[in-house]
Amino acid sequence: MRHRLSSDHSWGAFVSVDGPGGAGKTTIVRHLAQLLAADGTDVHVTAEPSAGPIGTLAAELTETVTGHALACLYTADRYHHAETEIRPLLREGRTVVSDRYLASGLVVQRFDEVDLTYLWTLNEHVHRPDLAVILDADPDVIAERLDDRGPHNRFQSSPRSSHAEVEFYRHAADIMVAAGFTVMRLDCSSQSAAQSALLINDRLAGVVMANRSVSR
Repeated sequence: MRHRLSSDHSWGAFVSVDGPGGAGKTTIVRHLAQLLAADGTDVHVTAEPSAGPIGTLAAELTETVTGHALACLYTADRYHHAETEIRPLLREGRTVVSDRYLASGLVVQRFDEVDLTYLWTLNEHVHRPDLAVILDADPDVIAERLDDRGPHNRFQSSPRSSHAEVEFYRHAADIMVAAGFTVMRLDCSSQSAAQSALLINDRLAGVVMANRSVSR
């Protein structure tokens, strides 16, 4: 059963969707946005790197800047993204869906051997999503998908990058759960993007209703 998000509350809902390349994240985000809109929710889809000035710079430098410098740049974009786009929309009562957010910030620079504890310290004060979805998948399945489509960045060109990335996202989920985030781990190896989006939609609705009950 699908639940409709109530629109009578002044503060909107924020859901982030992260996961390894080839897991179908962007397609799942698109299906989720369609479900939310069909239920009458005023939904806004965004992504990281953001379209803002810092995000644009980070995207341009991803192939040439490495390690701690790139980690700091991506983190700066995340804070700016939340301040200038995400939070203002939430104040208007809109639902924001972000294609990549904090979990990706705890993963990508690990390919440059940046320590997870350092990445968490940089990111620990970012705006918290109501629901942080972290996709999981069989690394051999997503490796085949990456071979078919080709790598999108230098991190996906590393040998066995899919296996490492899946493991890094599992570590990110663990640290976020330990920090009190509401995390939904979703294995999407054997189900369609539409089915995954339905599961996220139902979970998000339940989280939002629970949050609003507590705030009354």
